[in-house]
Amino acid sequence: MKSDKMKQNKYFRIAFLPVLIAFFLVIGIYLGFLLSQNSGGKTVIFPINQHFKNSNKLYEVMGFIKDMYVDSVNTTELTEKSITSILSNLDPHSYYIPVKEFNDMNDPLEGNFQGIGVEFRIIEDTVMIITVIPGGPSEKAGIEAGDRIVKVENETIAGIGITSEQVIKKLKGPKDTKVKVGIVRKNSLKVMNYTITRGEIPIYSVESPYMIDDNIGFIKINRFAKTTHTEFLKASKALLKEGMESLILDLRGNGGGVMTSATKIADEMLAKNKMIVYTQGRVRKKEEFYSTEKGNLQNIEIVILINESSASASEIIAGAIQDNDRGTIIGRRSFGKGLVQEQVMWPDGSALRLTVARYYTPSGRCIQKPYTEGSEMYNLESYNRFNSGELLTADSIHFEDSLKYYTPSGKVVYGGGGITPDIFVPIDTNGNSNYFYELRMRGILQDFSLHYVDDNRTKLKKQYKNAVEFKQKFFVSNDLFNRLIKFAESKELPRNLNEIKISKELITRTLRATISKDLFGNFGYYVIINDEDNTVQKAVSKLSNKKSQP
Repeated sequence: MKSDKMKQNKYFRIAFLPVLIAFFLVIGIYLGFLLSQNSGGKTVIFPINQHFKNSNKLYEVMGFIKDMYVDSVNTTELTEKSITSILSNLDPHSYYIPVKEFNDMNDPLEGNFQGIGVEFRIIEDTVMIITVIPGGPSEKAGIEAGDRIVKVENETIAGIGITSEQVIKKLKGPKDTKVKVGIVRKNSLKVMNYTITRGEIPIYSVESPYMIDDNIGFIKINRFAKTTHTEFLKASKALLKEGMESLILDLRGNGGGVMTSATKIADEMLAKNKMIVYTQGRVRKKEEFYSTEKGNLQNIEIVILINESSASASEIIAGAIQDNDRGTIIGRRSFGKGLVQEQVMWPDGSALRLTVARYYTPSGRCIQKPYTEGSEMYNLESYNRFNSGELLTADSIHFEDSLKYYTPSGKVVYGGGGITPDIFVPIDTNGNSNYFYELRMRGILQDFSLHYVDDNRTKLKKQYKNAVEFKQKFFVSNDLFNRLIKFAESKELPRNLNEIKISKELITRTLRATISKDLFGNFGYYVIINDEDNTVQKAVSKLSNKKSQP
């Protein structure tokens, strides 16, 4: 009897259990419907045959959106935004580059782009050519500095509110393609038509190599591209021929770039078999980089200039020089980017730059600053340094003992957030005022300089053969200074006599250097501005004193 009853119970469970489950499912759906009615919304139930695989969740969700979303969506744009969002949650330096932005971001690293070879600025709603790259397509076609581009492919671009980005889009293009431009020259109303064959245009990363005095050379590097080491080698060899015994390498404002260019430049300064840097990641084995054969600058005294905007590859060089006791670092604490990115290209031409490792200086310190509080706080950190007083006094910089490291000579260095200089130089606030800030940040001083050079280019070029002669002989008269102030008033910057008095010397010096730049390029600017640059002069003093010691 007992066995028969058990069989009946078993039969009941088999026969009626699915019915009970279905019943409760219907009840659940009904209750859900009632609840949704009470809440004023609707309950949406996925179709029974809709299955998601966790391993492909993002792909599945995008597919479901494409198939079922109430409105049409641009799935490509949505995918790119999703990728950007994902990467932003990893670290501040992993990012996605859409196809349309790739060339603009990659060209500076390659060291060249394809275009017509001019530097321009939009003045009074007209494209004015500031510089024509020597040997470039525009120079070969007969284009000159000061020319106005008023048409491109018979389309008027003057007086229509065109932006710099739109101009670049019209003028850049593949090598050997042609573009027709309409040019108006100074003091002429006639439009002259030129057909320019686009070419490969170098983007120079090494600026203004020159001898500060008979023994001290100066080189500024504004970024690290694939061509930077070659440029640096050419510049340093030229200075050696001029008698260079010491070098000031200016890396201020240099946000980095191609790491191999930085290691090659450090190699030029270090004796054989000195560690330059090493990298290591979770799945990337430790990779060490050492100096090789005798460097071109091994016997030259070295000073590296850095500031709060010097990052990545700049910090590799500064760290290698400091940790090997090879030279002196002067300035302010560097940015603190110690993450290594690897680029992955997609078939559509977009790219992903993903952080795969950290780099470490020879003493073993990682100088990556913290980013656990998010990208916004990370990017504000340099600004917060000013508020904390760090840019004004070295005493405001504090490091934990756990981040203490030692160079071979026993000098203490710190990790955890940038390279701390051996000699601190505060940010120069002398002569600053809100008037001077507005004069520069609104481009008023630069515009005035361009107008002045444009009106006097032929005379100035005849009078001053090069930037050095200009520096020695050209001075800003009271009349020219007052014309600048009146020009600023015409641009809705009211004159403030008290602030103008405070900043007059600074305004005068900057105007003189800017005019020199418009005439002779970046070298013209630095050859003047460096004479009053506190950090440069601290380096000169350091090198001069060392040379004079017995």
